[in-house]
Order: sequence, then structure tokens, then C-alpha cells
Amino acid sequence: MSGAEVISLGCRLNISESEQIRAMLAREDNVVVVNSCAVTSEAVRQTRQAIRRARKSRPDARLLVTGCAADIEREQLSAMPEVDGLIANTAKLDARAWNVPTLDAPIKRDRHTRAFIAVQNGCDHACTFCVIPQGRGESRSLSVEQVLREVERHLDEGAAEVVLTGVDVTSWGHDLPGKPVLGALVRAVLDGFPQLRRLRMSSIDGIEVDDQLFELFANEPRVMPHIHLSLQHGHDLILKRMKRRHSRTDVVELVSRLKATRPEIAIGADLIAGFPTESEEHHAGNLSIIEELAIIHGHIFPYSPRPGTPAARMPQLNKAVIRQRATELRNAVAQVREPWLRAQLDKPHSVLAERDGCGYTPGYARVKLPEDTPAGAIVTITPTTLEQGLLA
Repeated sequence: MSGAEVISLGCRLNISESEQIRAMLAREDNVVVVNSCAVTSEAVRQTRQAIRRARKSRPDARLLVTGCAADIEREQLSAMPEVDGLIANTAKLDARAWNVPTLDAPIKRDRHTRAFIAVQNGCDHACTFCVIPQGRGESRSLSVEQVLREVERHLDEGAAEVVLTGVDVTSWGHDLPGKPVLGALVRAVLDGFPQLRRLRMSSIDGIEVDDQLFELFANEPRVMPHIHLSLQHGHDLILKRMKRRHSRTDVVELVSRLKATRPEIAIGADLIAGFPTESEEHHAGNLSIIEELAIIHGHIFPYSPRPGTPAARMPQLNKAVIRQRATELRNAVAQVREPWLRAQLDKPHSVLAERDGCGYTPGYARVKLPEDTPAGAIVTITPTTLEQGLLA
């Protein structure tokens, strides 16, 4: 084996950070790192499961845990007999925390078809259901120059698409001199690298979409027509109890403006089912916003209380009710997604090929590719069939 094994759970930011950890530990052959997630109780359960699996497959390796759960669930994870040590989430990109020397020469990383670049970390907000600020700390941004260097490195290594990501990526720049906006950073990346054919954004907070970013989503062909919103709910009272900063109307107006200028834009959103105090009326609002926004890429999270958060102290719903409402939300997304996928048939699409024989259209529809398509290539495909959500 060459270098440490790094197991990444959770968000796209973790994927980006795991790559950097793997590079730092390139000379550590007998180390396994679990880069954990703690966004929900289920995420913590999966983290513990990954730790046990890793220990079973590598009984003699040094097993270290980092990520959000390493901070938020520190006592529980440190008590696991499989775990040899914890690395603080805020220190995981510092070679000193791993007790390895800083490398003088660059380490060749695995070639990725899509590069996830973490331009921001941490969060200054206080959503009542969320523990992530406890694991990530305050919001902090990379400078424009640092981001451009990262983009250049990934393009040199063959990435065909760049995804800008962060814990609260639309807050990028708030802590930098002059408080630049995220749209200015995206514009700098596009202007700095005319050879970059595809740029995609990770989940964003719609209330912080600045004018420059809106214009790029609406009119720039190299910015993919795919926006994923950190929506969380479709009813104003629940949004207020979540301490979100947007209303339902805010999101509806944003999506309407985007679709007016770029009708093909695909809408994704995170939605929580069964938030404390959620009534049938509130749940109906959650269901109805799926159709109103035409949410194609829905990430549905059954609510689970996280210790230390205000929502955990609110009146809780029965778990069976939460599961049922989550199922209804997923079904509602499927009813919107199916006709959208069928509308993609018999039309040419620019598809970025992945290693598994499939790829993604600009709107993030998954497409089966001819067997000889090289990973990382961008090819034109006209799908004619749809089977189990896969265009071919």
C-alpha cells in the first residue's frame, strides 16, 4: 500500500479535505484515517460503523479519526477500542497535528475528473438544529490568490470540472479585507482559467446570492445550470424556528428570477422532515415547495436531535411520523424528477465521464456512457432511454 488510507464521510468539503490529508500522509503506509461527519445522528452512526469496519480490515494499522464527529462526539469516539487517536477538525490540514514532517516536494495526488475546492470553512450562523459550527468553528475564507493556486493545481492534474465548496460557501469573503462577494471569486476563477470548461457550486444559502453570482448562474455557460439550495423547509414558521434567514417567498422569488433568464437550470435542495413542532400544515408546506420550485435533486433528511442544540429541547415528533414524512418528501421529489429526466431524452448533452462508466450532464442528470469513454473526458451524448433514473 502506498500512503495512508483515508475514509471520507459526509459533505463535499470533507472530500476535498480528505484528498489533502491523503497527500500529507503519503509516506505513512500503516495509517487509516476516518474523516467523520456529525451532521445527524445517522451520520454519527455511520462514522462509528466505518471505524469498526476499518479496524476489522486493517487490524494492525494506526487508526485515527478526524472531522466534525471527532470534535462533537469526542468522548464517545475516544472510548471506542478501535480508535488510536483523534485529530481536532480545525487542525486536520496541519501536518504537525499528524506528527509528520511538512513535505518539501509536492505529492502526486490521484487524478480526479472533478475537483472539489474548499474555498471557505466554518460557519457564523446558529441554526437551531445544527452542530456543525461546533465542529468547524467560525467562518474563514481562502484568499482569491489561494483559490486560484488550488484551481491551477487541479487543472494541471487533469480535472475537467471544478466544484467550489465550503461549510457556508456563500459567506466566502466576509472575513477578508474589503469583504469581497462570492460572485467576484467565481468571476476571478473563470477569467483566470479560460481553459476551464465547467464550474459548479456546492450547496449555497439562497439569501446570500449576490448580484454577481446571480448573473453568472443566469448567463455564464461555463457555470453549470444547477443550483443546490440550503433550503431546509417550505413553511415560514418552521424556518423561523430553525433560525434560518430566508422565507419561503425569498426562495421562490430567487428561483423564479433564475428560471426567467436560464429556463434549463436544475434546482436541488436540502429539506428536513419532521422538525420539532412540525404540524400537518407545516409538512404540507414542505411538500408543496417541492413542486413549486420543481426540485429535481432533493436531499431529504429525517430530523434527528443533536445534543446541545436548541431544537433538541423543543417538543419532538414521533420517529415513525418523521420517517413517514421523509418518505412522502422523497416521493414528491421523485414525481418531479421523473418527467424532468424524460425531458432530457433525445437531446444532445455535454457529459463529464466518471470512472464508473457513467457521467453527469450540466444539470447533473446521470448518464450511462459507451464502454470506451475515458474518465475525465467531456463528450456529447444524446440519450434515448431512461431506466431506474439513469439516462442511456
